[in-house]
Amino acid sequence: MNYFDAHTHTFSKEENVLSVVNKFPVSENFSHPFSIGIHPWFIKVKTLNTEFTVLEEKIQHKNCLAIGECGLDKLTEVNFQTQKEVFVTQIQLSEKYKKPLIIHCVKAYQEIIEFKKTLKPKQVWVLHGFNKSLQLAESCLKNGIILSFGKAIINRNKVAEVFKKLPLNAILLETDNNDVTIFDVYKKASEIKNIEVTELQKQVEQNFKNIFI
Repeated sequence: MNYFDAHTHTFSKEENVLSVVNKFPVSENFSHPFSIGIHPWFIKVKTLNTEFTVLEEKIQHKNCLAIGECGLDKLTEVNFQTQKEVFVTQIQLSEKYKKPLIIHCVKAYQEIIEFKKTLKPKQVWVLHGFNKSLQLAESCLKNGIILSFGKAIINRNKVAEVFKKLPLNAILLETDNNDVTIFDVYKKASEIKNIEVTELQKQVEQNFKNIFI
């Protein structure tokens, strides 16, 4: 059985792991499955046109599975209106090229949900690194946003409790910055759900294929 890492910054050399490696317009080496986007932390108005040109080119690469991570972050110094404009452009590219969207969000969940309601995109949105409340999780799912969980289910009991109450067909698993392995995440997720790892693998694989392949 395979393991699927929906968002990571390092390619796994394990044969039974399929990783979606996060890339930026300035990245090199697109020889493995990847997502690519303009992260809200790194938006620079002077280089946006060039970055969008590269982004659109790489989206058409055979190994590109998704656009992102992109999104909104109220803790970064980048102008929030500029963030929203860059996010909307990437939503449009997601729709144009029929690629799912991997979203980074900090303290802007209502804005993300509002964009989802207003723009009514056909492509799947994945909110990566989810670590918030059950109420917010249910609001995201109600609006068709898939949730991806990583190390927070291992080291934060409240997040584990949220994960426990969510349907398996609406989640993905990830390592993000690789503080944990995807095997660690699956093991903890199966313990929380009180199911065998193999059963979890089957469901996450189906979820992954429904979204990315």
